[in-house]
Amino acid sequence: MFKRNSILVVSAMAVTAVLAGCGGGQDRQVIQNKGSDTLVNVAQAWAEAYQLVDPATVVAVSGGGSGTGIAALINGTVDIANASRAMKDKEIQLAKEHGHDAVQHIVGYDALAVYLHADNPLSAISLEQLAEIYGDGGGYTKWTDLGVEVPGCKDQTLVVVSRQNNSGTFAYFRKTVLGKGDFRLGTRDMHGSKDVVDLVENTPCAIGYSGLAYATDHVKLACISEKTGGECTSPSVATASDGSYPIARPLFMYTNGEPSGYVGEYLNWIKSDAGQCIILGKGYASASDVSCN
Repeated sequence: MFKRNSILVVSAMAVTAVLAGCGGGQDRQVIQNKGSDTLVNVAQAWAEAYQLVDPATVVAVSGGGSGTGIAALINGTVDIANASRAMKDKEIQLAKEHGHDAVQHIVGYDALAVYLHADNPLSAISLEQLAEIYGDGGGYTKWTDLGVEVPGCKDQTLVVVSRQNNSGTFAYFRKTVLGKGDFRLGTRDMHGSKDVVDLVENTPCAIGYSGLAYATDHVKLACISEKTGGECTSPSVATASDGSYPIARPLFMYTNGEPSGYVGEYLNWIKSDAGQCIILGKGYASASDVSCN
């Protein structure tokens, strides 16, 4: 929660400072950009870099989750909604009922990593096993069910870490791993991607999922296979780009109609080599092949 609020405050202060510095900002345009916590760090980096490209345009960034950004687009209170999942048909229809035409823009790709404590001896896990861990009625409740004993995990009971239900990461993981099933009761639902990684880092019994860009040297990334015992693929920028990683996903920005004017110019810059090199530098895969210095 602190992370999201701090980004919102910093963005708001930046907007205020820039506008104040130009005599009330009479010639300035402000782009309101809200949504996915997965994308919030790179969105902030884009906003800051774009100030050097077009000082007349200020981008105010806040997080809150994909659902929050999509709801703001439906209500017409943002120019760009960030999402780590595609909008649902019912959301697109609801936007139309509010007079808004949601247009999707792919701005990058992400490997949704499965995080383990650094001392966990497990190196690979399958989507089938993840369904047994995370799914309602799943049969795995202890690390010994996966054939390992985790040092420091007193009774080997799995601490299952998830995201809150307005998160695009939550929705994508549910669709990819659980299909039409529900999450089990008793998961620890975290507000932000970094919160997931922090909890796993400090909890030997834990397993969690989050965007690859939030990986640190203090946690372990599981190699993922489709089937138990099958060949696994590790999360990386390369495996997210080529689609070989089983839980790779596109990252989206949504606008009301085809963007034009300063919003269109900003999105074109994000899709250019300059913008795509920034997302690469943040640990995501670019939406297209780029050349970076």
